[in-house]
Amino acid sequence: MKKAFVVGTFDTKAEELGYLVERLEAAGVATVSVDLGTRSDGAAADIGPAEVAEHHPGGAAAVLETDDRGSAVSAMALAFEQMVRERDDIGGMIGAGGSGGTTMVTPAMRALPVGVPKVMVSTVASGNVAAYVGPADIMMMYAVTDVQGLNRISRQVLGNAAHALAGMMLNQDAIPASAARPAIGLTMFGVTTPCVQQVTTALEDRFDCLVFHATGTGGQSMEKLVDSGMFEGVIDTTTTEIADLLMKGALPATEDRMGAIIRSGIPYVGSCGALDMVNFGSMDTVPGHFKHRNLYVHNANVTLMRTTADENRRIGSWIAGRLNRMEGPVRFLLPEGGVSMIDAPGKPFHDPEADAALFDTLRQEVKETGDRRLVALPHNINDRAFAAALVENFLEIVR
Repeated sequence: MKKAFVVGTFDTKAEELGYLVERLEAAGVATVSVDLGTRSDGAAADIGPAEVAEHHPGGAAAVLETDDRGSAVSAMALAFEQMVRERDDIGGMIGAGGSGGTTMVTPAMRALPVGVPKVMVSTVASGNVAAYVGPADIMMMYAVTDVQGLNRISRQVLGNAAHALAGMMLNQDAIPASAARPAIGLTMFGVTTPCVQQVTTALEDRFDCLVFHATGTGGQSMEKLVDSGMFEGVIDTTTTEIADLLMKGALPATEDRMGAIIRSGIPYVGSCGALDMVNFGSMDTVPGHFKHRNLYVHNANVTLMRTTADENRRIGSWIAGRLNRMEGPVRFLLPEGGVSMIDAPGKPFHDPEADAALFDTLRQEVKETGDRRLVALPHNINDRAFAAALVENFLEIVR
């Protein structure tokens, strides 16, 4: 039977972590405690630091024989992540700690499959937790008080966290009938929603369509599932995260965008969705050197900046480099009538010259083969005919 792994630095937080074990066991969940304390003897936990440290690529000494605390924490995080990847008995994971403990536990949580319950009680959980959560389904719970001893607040918070994990582990939802269909990943943004809705409607009888919001993390989440072998193929309609990566917008991809497709070789249909824009926050967050640009206030918290011809050449070149490394079947569709809802005649981002720079760069730099093709269409990305072409090309290459 899979168990709840209770993880943290038992040399400094044994009482609090022991309370999590107690509450989980009382709820009927079997536990395994794991001590990540780099200066701990490991006696308080089922798995001690030495056993975890052995999973480091450089051996236990790389973790336990360094005098620098920062290096030791980083090394222990890597060792624990590797240990987790090698086990098949983890039914859920819970940790508690400050910034150091959170840094050690969450990489391993991110390595677990989506759907495995993960709860992190942390003193840093009320701030920006993107670096800790990444593309994973980690539940971050703010500790309120420091994770230092049991008191009327910490008992309540830690108890709630334990009960949350127990509830998730003991009440797993039944897998829906749609899971019997092969799964595919799709990317969408507000300005490409009509396109993706048409595609999913056309394919939902044959595929379990998982749509990801192209917010930087959304693309990472989709590719995490590609790497895990969950998808039969991808329809990457909305590659806007690349514009934010190259122009330093608020919702950037990582340099590994499309990397999972390269590694897996699964069928890939892509397009230029929302490459007409770079995302920023409210208007006052737009960098000063961009203030003269074509800016569009999407809402009070989102300002869009129209990409220029030069920027689109950079984007096109970056995408071409990734497409050329894909060895599986690839179709990349060019919507010559506009790449978003607001890139159309009469709309604020309509700029045929900028779009042409993107399309021309792709034509010049993508190395077409029998399995890797560009398909140009005279439609806006949200036109019915373009959505139909995405579907047609996907069905042509999916196994």
